[in-house]
Amino acid sequence: MQNYSAKNIDEYIANSTIEARPILEEIQGIIKSTISDVEEKISWGVPFYRYHGDLAGFAVYKNHVSFGISRVLQSEERKMLEEKGYKTGNKTIQIRFDQKVPTAAIKQIVKEQVKMNQAKNK
Repeated sequence: MQNYSAKNIDEYIANSTIEARPILEEIQGIIKSTISDVEEKISWGVPFYRYHGDLAGFAVYKNHVSFGISRVLQSEERKMLEEKGYKTGNKTIQIRFDQKVPTAAIKQIVKEQVKMNQAKNK
């Protein structure tokens, strides 16, 4: 769901379907608790985060939330997530409304992206 009228991430979440909101709030919390001074914004109509470069974002679709990271997911990460029932793409994880958020995996993926962004900026 692209929400070009949302001025910030909280507004995007508030305007999302009721089934998506808990997932969106949890992902937002994971990112903000992992990187306290992360930059939050709406970019291309969806929530997006930056920290020393592009970091991650998420979007609502008809039956799922898609979490995306700026780097390609490693094959081990994808395999582990797929074994737990999540659909993955090169840089995305689909979380159906009836699934729990893979909190530990998202936190680890975000931390790895932060390390890569910091290394690029040194």
